[in-house]
Amino acid sequence: MKPRVSEEYVQMDQVHWQPFPEAFSEGGIRWKLLHVSPEVGSWTAIFDCPAGSSFARHIHVGPGEYFLTKGRMDVRDGAAKGGSTAVAPGYGYESCNARHDKTNFPVDSEFYMTFLGPLQFIQEDGTTIAVIGWEQAQGAWDALIAAAANAA
Repeated sequence: MKPRVSEEYVQMDQVHWQPFPEAFSEGGIRWKLLHVSPEVGSWTAIFDCPAGSSFARHIHVGPGEYFLTKGRMDVRDGAAKGGSTAVAPGYGYESCNARHDKTNFPVDSEFYMTFLGPLQFIQEDGTTIAVIGWEQAQGAWDALIAAAANAA
């Protein structure tokens, strides 16, 4: 388990992008895990989303806040189809239990997000595929970093 820290600084341009797990995304989404906070169950990451990429169907078990720094994000398939569309620069809040059947990026996009609790990836009928909280995010990140180091 990551030890509790009083403060943390990450020089983001010195952290290498890693592929976000394909089980939870399509189209080559990459991420950088910036912080996990075991004491509150939160995790923060930045995501690089190429044009045409998307996240798999999921539910925000806890709330989350994001800042879209570049591009466009169509949540629940975008405003034209009853969802919402974020255009950079833009801020968004996701409430507890917000369900996103389709989150896609029609143009190259990037966003920073803090998750205050896990994401529950689901099938169309709501059956759970995986629950990703701070601990699973940290474990996935550590495995990616170890694999990259072994490949070098």
